[in-house]
Amino acid sequence: MNPGPLGFLPLWALCLATIAVGFLSVEVGYRLGILRRRRLEPEKESSVGVMAAATLGLLAFTLAFTFGLAADQFDARQRFILDEANAIRTSHLRSAFLPEPQRSTIRGILRKYLEARLEAAQPGKVELVASRHLHARLWAEAVAAVQNAPNSVLAGLFIESLNEVIDLHTKRVQVTLRSRIPGVIWATLYFVTCFAMACIGYHEGLTSRQRSPALVVVVLAFSAVIYLIADLDRPQEGLFNVSQQAMVDLRNLLDETSR
Repeated sequence: MNPGPLGFLPLWALCLATIAVGFLSVEVGYRLGILRRRRLEPEKESSVGVMAAATLGLLAFTLAFTFGLAADQFDARQRFILDEANAIRTSHLRSAFLPEPQRSTIRGILRKYLEARLEAAQPGKVELVASRHLHARLWAEAVAAVQNAPNSVLAGLFIESLNEVIDLHTKRVQVTLRSRIPGVIWATLYFVTCFAMACIGYHEGLTSRQRSPALVVVVLAFSAVIYLIADLDRPQEGLFNVSQQAMVDLRNLLDETSR
């Protein structure tokens, strides 16, 4: 499993660290602004304000870009769950074309495979050995069925659906456990955040003798967006957990049809 460049920090710690970095950047910029105002010729407030507005716009763009990446990955996880549930159901239905004893054996393995996929989707679970072992068993039974009827078109349809099940497993593993926002994007995001917050503080130091309470709101707002991005980037942690309802509904359906 790829935890990502910030995976060593739990989400709550990442949130607190982001807030602390934001306030520290504002404070550094504010003190630099005060020094500039006291020791050197005052800068034009309008030019500094334009610079602060430009950096905030750049930060907003960077946040939107990164949020889009995380949201696309979240949507892909949801889509692959539905696709995998449909593929397992199709394989279960097409297994009716196979002769006994392969038909009953394959249906039993598919039921175990569904349970294994639901178990692997639980928070903190990254076990993939069970799924791969069941892939091997399913393929062995499919090979046995084809050897008994090598020219069967119906057996070929089942093989096609079983291939789709295995392929979707690989896709879900990739998008769930290995696809993360690259470290260079996180580094750029935090660099732009620090620079933007420092510019705001610098402008405040030039134009005011005390910090505005609005600075707190700005830092907390941007920190909240960064927290949401990090949450979306971690599929098995935080508030945004992909629903497994399609797989649960399929399990209930298989239980009903097996009675």
